[in-house]
Parts: sequence; structure tokens; C-alpha cells
Amino acid sequence: MSANANPRISVCIANYNGEYLLVDCIDSVLAQGVSTLTEIIVHDDASTDGSLALLRERYPEVRVIPSSENVGFCIANNRMVEAARGEFVLLLNNDAALMPDALCALLDDAAHRGDGAILTLPQYDWMTGVLVDRGCLLDPFHVPVPNLDPEREDVAYVIGACLWIPRECWSRLGGFPDWFGSIAEDMYLCCAARLQGTPVRCLNRNGYRHRQGASFGGNRADAQGLHTRYRRRYLSERNRLSVLAITMPSMFAWPWLLICSIALSAEGALLTLAKTSLRPWREIYAPSLRDTWHERSLLKAQRRRLQAMRCASLRTYLYAFTWMPRKLQLLVRHGFPQVT
Repeated sequence: MSANANPRISVCIANYNGEYLLVDCIDSVLAQGVSTLTEIIVHDDASTDGSLALLRERYPEVRVIPSSENVGFCIANNRMVEAARGEFVLLLNNDAALMPDALCALLDDAAHRGDGAILTLPQYDWMTGVLVDRGCLLDPFHVPVPNLDPEREDVAYVIGACLWIPRECWSRLGGFPDWFGSIAEDMYLCCAARLQGTPVRCLNRNGYRHRQGASFGGNRADAQGLHTRYRRRYLSERNRLSVLAITMPSMFAWPWLLICSIALSAEGALLTLAKTSLRPWREIYAPSLRDTWHERSLLKAQRRRLQAMRCASLRTYLYAFTWMPRKLQLLVRHGFPQVT
């Protein structure tokens, strides 16, 4: 690792109250065998724990961007990439850790193929070591579907817990939408890249470990079922509808957005009845549908900008989709989600 003025790789770590997570994360980066110059940047999102003291005392080589207010994951990453000096940027969650030689694998793929791709590594569960995904596909409703096929490298998107991107590509795409806050910003970025013909793929070697949901809560399945949180679910539903509206090629996007909204309404009614509580409807479904409608001018403007640069056909864009609805699979496997 180096504080040299011309690093080739910038590892960007967004942190909020992650004092107990940062050591594993940063140490995994410092232990990398990559010979090229690398910098580590941490954006601290107004943490109230000892994160800043830990960074100052244990990791003086890390560039810290402290925020006086909590601005969220998207703005935090946008700030770090703006400050980054590397040719390549790796967004790494504070609840994730790279396996040995992960940076070497990413840099080798980027250098040898030279196609400016967005990359990731196989994701493994922190506690069990079980493979979580090799990037994600999307179902017809833009719900993520984990890719487990080692022979498939091209995917719809890679999650922001470990997302490698050329800095030039990030700048061209405009980074994460600030107003997303968190959740599905990675889906947006990768779908926007694929519209412009930029590959999105997962390497079939190496990997990273991830404490899924540690930094935001929820998003885990166990013997008791699928666990999520109201805030996370609201952002997920709102933002994936936004991704669909902005990135789906052709005017087919608008009628399909209507169909997806109707399906989401039906899902909300069903979950509300199953829980015998209005809270799911009030805190997840009604606000996500309402906000998508209120933001329609913003969505249209964003869509015009991206679609004007599109070179991928509808068929090419849909190559990374699978046609079995993911939520139906989860319902059969886990029942209704446990929302807290």
C-alpha cells in the first residue's frame, strides 16, 4: 500500500459506526500481494462510535474523509471516487474482506482484457463460507437473482460490497444517484454501463467474504426464514422501480413499469393481510409507489440522458435476465419475509 500521488488502485470504503468491522476489512486490503501502488480511502458518515479514532491511531496511511452529517451510501461513495487518484476503483463494504491476492486477480483481468469492464469476485458468507453469488442476474421485475454458475461470467450487475470499476467509466456514468440513498445503486450503475456496451462480469476465481446485512441490517435467510427491515425493503422496492424506469431499453419500459407497480401493490396487499398489520403497506409499499410517481420527472430526465448514449439492443440488455420471478422462489422456500 502507498500514499504515492499516483496510485493505480483506489480502494474506497464507506463507513458508518463500523468500528467493529473496519479492522478485518482494512487488514484484508493491506495484506494484498499486489505490487502496483494502491491507496485506501475511508468515508466516515458521521459515526458516533470510535471509528475515527481507530482510523487515526491504527491506520495513519488511510485517507479519511470525515462527514459532519450522515449522507448515506451513495453520496459517501461519490465523494470517495471524486477524491480517488487511481486508474481503477474498488468499492468495498466495511463488512467485507478480500481473500488473498484478490486485487491481483481483478487487476490482471482488467489489464489483460482491456475492455473497461465492471468486475467483482465470488461472494462468500462470512460465517459459513458458503458461496452466496457470482454476481447477479435480474428477473422480469428487476429483482436480483444470485448467479451460482461458475461457467457464467457475464451478469446483470455486481453488488456494491465489492465492485471494481475504471474511474473513467464511473465518471462517464455519473456515479451513484445521490437520491437513491442506499440499495440498488449498484444495480443502476451496472445496468447503465451495460446500456453503453460496457461488460459486467464476475471472475471465476478468488473471492471475498461478506457479513451480509451487517452494515444496513436484514437481507439474510436462515432456518427461521428470510429476514429484512422496513427501511431496507422500502428503499429496495423504490429504487429497483427507478432502475427499471431509467434503464430498460425501448418505450416498452413504461407499460412494464405499470405492470410491475400493479404487481407490487398486490404483493403489498397480500403481505399486509398475512401480517394482519397495516405497517408493511404504510412503510414499504405505499411510499415506494408514491415516491416513484412523484419522482417521474427526475426519472424521465435521467432516462433521456442514459438512453441517448445507448448502444446495446433490447435483446443484448435482456441477456442477463432470467424469467422465473425471484420473489416467488423465495416465497416457496422461506415463506413470507420476517420484517422488523
